[in-house]
Amino acid sequence: MSQTLSKKHIELASAWLADLDFVDLYISLDQDRPSYYHHITPGSFILLPRDLPHEYRDDAAQLRLHLQKALKDVEETGVTYGAMRLRASRVVTTRGESWAALRRIEEEAPTIEQLGFTLPVNHALRELGKREGLVLICGGTGEGKTTTAVAMLNEYLKRYGGVAFTIEDPVEYLIDGRHGESGLCYQVEAQSEEDWSKYLKRALRWHPRYIMVGELRTPESANQLLRAANSGHLVITTVHSGSLEEGLEAVLHLGEQAIGEHAPILLASGLAAVLYQTFMPYSVHSRLYVTEEGNLGDPVRALIRERKIGQATTFIDQQMARKNPPPR
Repeated sequence: MSQTLSKKHIELASAWLADLDFVDLYISLDQDRPSYYHHITPGSFILLPRDLPHEYRDDAAQLRLHLQKALKDVEETGVTYGAMRLRASRVVTTRGESWAALRRIEEEAPTIEQLGFTLPVNHALRELGKREGLVLICGGTGEGKTTTAVAMLNEYLKRYGGVAFTIEDPVEYLIDGRHGESGLCYQVEAQSEEDWSKYLKRALRWHPRYIMVGELRTPESANQLLRAANSGHLVITTVHSGSLEEGLEAVLHLGEQAIGEHAPILLASGLAAVLYQTFMPYSVHSRLYVTEEGNLGDPVRALIRERKIGQATTFIDQQMARKNPPPR
């Protein structure tokens, strides 16, 4: 009996993590502790943690060895393991345990329709591909900001064509290459804080129609990004914030550190749209404001110039109400 169980145990412990349907994976780095993974329940946007099935344990042990080397001197990095590309982040808990959180990098970008927004928001996001300026996507950690940015860029390249240049840390969706008949994307990974502004400067030499910056982090990056948004490009970027207004304040704060008093003017003139998103149990809650194209007197732009972003809430809510009328 024990021999039969042993043989079955060996057979079960032969599954590959690449075949597991997961979004996030949590693996202990310093000991052979139980591993966990996030699985999306059909019809829900809530990520539910589950114990990693025993048959994946051997492959998880091999991944642990790979991660110990990859995360030895850094806290975050992109790693390739077998057929998978993963975004890895290392932390040490209050118990002194070292863990890695791994997010799977998908090769196929989602469509705008798959994001879970309402039809009016989908339409507005799609139409932004015809604009110039800055599209700012705000939200908390893990709320899908980069997924939204990639879905928009993917749509624009296929629908409108042109060259896109993305700067990310690390790349979360592999969209490098041709899109449709006339779309072309180049992706680079920033390895240090200095890389963000360096790659933004280089991006302009490629004459891109679109520029995507995975996360706005430094004052100099904000400087380069705002100038690109005011010079004929459509620039998509993300920023961590608890609201739409806080997202604008964060960009303005970074810009002022590098540009000074001209930052509000550049942000106001360059802003095309700002989106805030957060996951609800069965949908995505969003607030979207789209500036009036060619109208420098747009009310939110005016408040940005006056450094009164906190007063923009009324105008943002009014536009949302017009574009999303309540059902009768």
